[in-house]
Amino acid sequence: MAKSARVAVIGAGVAGLAAARELHREGHRVVVLEKRHSLGGTWLYDSRVDSDPLGLDPARYVVGTSLYHSLRTNLPRQLMGFLDYPFAKRPHEDQRTFPGHEEVLRFLNEFADEFRCRELIRFCTGSSEWSEPREGTTRGCGEVHDAVVVCNGHFTEPQLAQVPDMTCIEKWRGYQIHSHNYRISEPFIDQVVVLIGLGPSAFDISREVVIVAKELHITTRAPNVTVGKSDNHENIWLHKMIEFVYEDGKVVFQDGSSVHADTIFYCTGYKYHFPFIETNGFVTIDDDNRVGPLYKHVFPPHLAPWLSFIGMPKQDTPFLTTELQSKWLAHVLSGKVLLPTEEEMMSDVENYYHHMEETGVPKSFTHVLPPNEIEYRNWLLAQVGMPPLKEWRGRMYRECVKFAKAKLDGYRDQWDDDYWDAVIASQNSKDMLQMVTIVSLLNVFTMYHLHISL
Repeated sequence: MAKSARVAVIGAGVAGLAAARELHREGHRVVVLEKRHSLGGTWLYDSRVDSDPLGLDPARYVVGTSLYHSLRTNLPRQLMGFLDYPFAKRPHEDQRTFPGHEEVLRFLNEFADEFRCRELIRFCTGSSEWSEPREGTTRGCGEVHDAVVVCNGHFTEPQLAQVPDMTCIEKWRGYQIHSHNYRISEPFIDQVVVLIGLGPSAFDISREVVIVAKELHITTRAPNVTVGKSDNHENIWLHKMIEFVYEDGKVVFQDGSSVHADTIFYCTGYKYHFPFIETNGFVTIDDDNRVGPLYKHVFPPHLAPWLSFIGMPKQDTPFLTTELQSKWLAHVLSGKVLLPTEEEMMSDVENYYHHMEETGVPKSFTHVLPPNEIEYRNWLLAQVGMPPLKEWRGRMYRECVKFAKAKLDGYRDQWDDDYWDAVIASQNSKDMLQMVTIVSLLNVFTMYHLHISL
């Protein structure tokens, strides 16, 4: 007989909503604790910023989103929805394949209403501090729960790039900001801006800031960067990493060039951050941003299944991955799926770490799924008895990554919708044909068996 657990879900963003739905479907008693006034997590835009633009002050006022005003998704709609609830275009709304953040928030609100998740959420509720989770004794917010599911996301705690001498950065008199606190480009009008980073956010923000800035100097650790002026922009230069900065505003790069800058802009990513969970050292976050040990990025072996983390993977399709992780979690808590022993889970984690070391993968990539994202998601599906994903999803994701890496201005609007619509339709037709063929063969077998019996 399936068990019903009392489960506290921390956060009402994508991961929290996915977890709430799957846990509720499995008959668990769910409460979602959300510190903000509405659902959506990082997709809930807020024009305010942290009181410390770099995010170094632990006592700073923290805004729970890193959205900038113009942000659009960097994945197409087809990869942004859930298995049984696609992110379809809606009449009179944003029709773009790569829509703006407002459209994503609308989608999440509709999802929450469709599956009655909203009534499970306690808004404006801080997560307090949770004791070490154990069955029946997990305490937090004045209540006792059987399990805690951490779904607070990983896009609010800024991570800064390290330069050879960080003390010189601290003394620099210019303005410094992390992308977490970027909203609009107007504050950078006529400035000379040094931007650190070459990822998706760095690309988007650089193309927005360069329109108003006097000069934009992009600096990165990437080994294959071509130093010099950009071919496509008159006021963009590419550099090696910062070597040193001077109090008068001078910034010296490792390629030997220098510039006097008004702002240093950090597009350098985020750190995992769970200040509300006390695990007595059974789950740690090291300097390389590895959270562990976590079995399959979800369960700490010593505290499983009473503590879990949904949405840890990076550089993936978060809506689908959180949905599949949540299905697995819900089945584990109900007793339909058994976890390996603590020793077996620890061994699996250690083998994963060892494989990373052998293949030269940095520790900071511990929770980066590619190139094994398809295998991971299909493994999750197999745990709950579901068939593997259709092949087009992997193809589309890989093509989207390649498309984005080309760093073409306006790449989102160059996506070939007609081609991908045809790919998806073709695969659906093949699947339907296979199903019809199987049914036909079964009918023939049944008729033959009946004839022999007579």
